[in-house]
Amino acid sequence: METKQHSTGPRRTRDRILEVSLRLFNELGEPNVTTTTIAEELEISPGNLYYHFRNKDDIINSIFVQFEQEIARRLKLPDDHKATLDETWGYLQYMSEFLWNYRFLYRDINDLLARNRMLELNFKRIVEQKRHFAMDICHQFIEDGEMEATAEQVDVICTNIVVIATYWLSFQFVQHPRQYNDQNAIRDHLHGASYHILSILAPYLRGKPRRAFDLLAVSRSNDPPIGAPGTPSNNTPAP
Repeated sequence: METKQHSTGPRRTRDRILEVSLRLFNELGEPNVTTTTIAEELEISPGNLYYHFRNKDDIINSIFVQFEQEIARRLKLPDDHKATLDETWGYLQYMSEFLWNYRFLYRDINDLLARNRMLELNFKRIVEQKRHFAMDICHQFIEDGEMEATAEQVDVICTNIVVIATYWLSFQFVQHPRQYNDQNAIRDHLHGASYHILSILAPYLRGKPRRAFDLLAVSRSNDPPIGAPGTPSNNTPAP
C-alpha cells in the first residue's frame, strides 16, 4: 500500500507541473517562462521539478505529446457521415476552442521549431494531417456535386487553409498583442479564422453549401456570428 501511495504522489506532481507550465506558456509566452518561474508558481523546489523533467524542453515536449494525441483524434472525419457546410463551420469552432488551450505552440511556433528537433519533426506531421483533413472535406464536397475544382485547385485551396490554420494566431498576436490573454477577444479572432477558411472554399462551392456560406457572409456583415452559418447556434459537434 505504501508503495502505491508513493507512486501516485509523483505522478500528481508531474501532472501539476504540466498543467501550470501550459498555463504560464500561454499567458506569458514560452520564451518568458523559466523552470524557476514554474517551480515558484507551484511552490516547489527546482530540484523537485527536475526530478520529473530534465529541463524546460522536456516539459514542452511532454505538453506537445498531449497536444499531438488530441489533435490527431480531432483531425479525422467519421467514416459513415458526410459533413455539411454548417457542420464544417461547427467543426472549425470546435478546433478553435482546442487551439486556444495550446495557443503558445502557435504564437511561438517559429522559435520553438528552430531550437527543438522533436517539435520540428512532429509539427510537420501535424501540418500534413491538417492538409489531408482539408483534402478529405474538399473531395467529399466534390463527390457530392457541391464543389467544382480541379486537382490543382484543390491542392492550392488546402495549402492556403493549412497556412491560415497554422499561422492565424501569430497574425492575431501581431495585430492585437494587448488582447492575447483576453479569451473572448481571441475567441472572436479564432472564429474569424474559421470564416476565412470557408471563404477560401466559397468560390468553388455549389448548391446548398454555397447558399449556406452566403447566409453566413450576410450574418457576419450584421453581427459577427459565434454559431453555425445560417442559424444562431453555439453547438460544435465532435467528429
